[in-house]
Amino acid sequence: MLWPMLAIALGFCGIAVLGVLAVRVFLETQRLGRQVAHTTDRISRAAEDLERAAGRLASSGEALR
Repeated sequence: MLWPMLAIALGFCGIAVLGVLAVRVFLETQRLGRQVAHTTDRISRAAEDLERAAGRLASSGEALR
């Protein structure tokens, strides 16, 4: 009777460890998603700034002609 109870206990512990790891992976995935969204916003703002600067540079170059 000892071995079946030990097998069940070890199986439960294994499933508990997998559950904890799954929660950690889920939380890290959410954090990565937030970082990707934040970085995408920053890249978008930088592209808009670059576009405005290029437009001003082009208009000042036209004025020099």
